[in-house]
Amino acid sequence: MKRQLLVLGAGTAGTMIVNKLRRKLDATEWDITVVDRDDAHPYQPGYLFLPFGTYSADQIHRSRRSLLPTGVDFVVGEVDRVDGATDTVTLTDGQTLRYDYLVIASGTSPRPDQTHGMLGAEWRRSIFDFYTFEGAQALAAALQDFDHGRLVVHITEMPIKCPVAPLEFTFLAEAWLREKGLRDRVELVYVTPLPGAFTKPVASEHLGSMLEERKILVESDFLVERIDVERKVLVSYDEREVPFDLLVTVPLNMGADFVERSGLGDELNYVPVDQHTLQSKAFTNIFAVGDSSDIPTSKAGSVAHFSVEIFVDNFLQLVAGEPMTGSFDGHANCFIESGDGKGLLIDFNYDTEPLTGTYPLPVAGPMALLKETRRNHLGKLAFRWIYWNVLLPGRPLPLPAHMSMIGKKAAATHQKEM
Repeated sequence: MKRQLLVLGAGTAGTMIVNKLRRKLDATEWDITVVDRDDAHPYQPGYLFLPFGTYSADQIHRSRRSLLPTGVDFVVGEVDRVDGATDTVTLTDGQTLRYDYLVIASGTSPRPDQTHGMLGAEWRRSIFDFYTFEGAQALAAALQDFDHGRLVVHITEMPIKCPVAPLEFTFLAEAWLREKGLRDRVELVYVTPLPGAFTKPVASEHLGSMLEERKILVESDFLVERIDVERKVLVSYDEREVPFDLLVTVPLNMGADFVERSGLGDELNYVPVDQHTLQSKAFTNIFAVGDSSDIPTSKAGSVAHFSVEIFVDNFLQLVAGEPMTGSFDGHANCFIESGDGKGLLIDFNYDTEPLTGTYPLPVAGPMALLKETRRNHLGKLAFRWIYWNVLLPGRPLPLPAHMSMIGKKAAATHQKEM
C-alpha cells in the first residue's frame, strides 16, 4: 500500500510543500492529497495595495488547483477535526481521509468577532480591516469619501499575519493623503499593543522615528478591551480611550478552528511545534508549517518560504528512516512600503534583530536594509511575479534559507530569553 501524505491548506506553505515533494517522492510509493475550503488562492500582500488602487481585484486571486502539480489530489472541503491517535482527518461533509504523515498549513485568520463592538453596525462603515479581500475593497471605497477627521490604524494583539503591514498601511495612507491635498485635514494615529512601532528594538526605533517625522501620533502599550461604537472610541483595559472617525483595525489573529477541536492547538489555535523542525510536540508524524504553528517569529510569507526549505529536506530524511538534520532559525525578511515610491527591507531571525547594511550581498546588495529606497519599493512590487512563478511552484530562489550576517553592518545580536 502506498504511503499517504496529507496537507491541510493550499496557501503559501502548503502549495510550496506539495510542489517540492511531488518531484522528490516516488509516485509509485506515495500519494499526496491537499485539502482546502475553496479553490481561490489569494496573493495576500496585494490586499495592502487595493485601498490605494495600486493593484486591481483581478490581480489578487488564482485557482489553487492550477498551482498544484500533476499527481496531487485536491479536495475542496472544510476540515472538522484531526484524530492523531488514528491518523485520520474528518471533513465537515463526513468524508474521512487517512494519512501516514500530516502537514497542517491552514494559516491564520483575522477574528473581529473576538473583540466586543468590532463587528456590528459600524463594521465596514467606519470600522474596516484590510487583511481580507472583502475588507480591502470596502476600505478602498471608504477612503474615496474620507476627506477630514481622525484616521486611526490599530492592532488588536500580536501575533498577526505580516506584522509590518499595519505600518505600511499607515505610511501609504499618509503619502496618499498628501498627494490628495488632504493631509492637513486628517489626524493620523497608530495604536499598538507593543511598547514601540515594532517587535525588535533597532527596527522599532527606526520605524518609530519615521512615524514621528510624518507627524503620526503613536499610542503604544494599548490593549483594546472593547470598541464603543456609539461614541466611536477604542477603549483599552486600563481605560484609555482613542476616538476615531475612520478606524482601520487588525483584528485578533487566530489559527483554524479545527486545530482547537482536535486538541492540537494553544489558546490561539496555533499548533505547538519544535521551532527548529516544525514537528508537532504531540505527534511525531504531524508537522505545522507557515502561519499555523506557534514558532516565535513573524507570520510572514518569507518565514513560510525559508521554513519550507528546511522542512522538505528534513521530511525526506525522516521518511527514509534517518534523523532530521535541518534546523530552522526563524529567518524572515520583509519589504516595508513607506510611501512616495520608496520602501525598506528588514532581515532577521529568532536571535538576531533587523540590522542596517545590504541584502543579500555585501556592498552590491542590491537591496538596502533599514533604509528607504526606490529599489526596495520596486522589489516589493516585483515580488508578485516571483510569488506566482517561482515561489509557489517550488523553484529555487538564490537566497539562503538561514539568515546570514553577510552585508550587515553590525554584529550585535538580540538573544531571546529561553
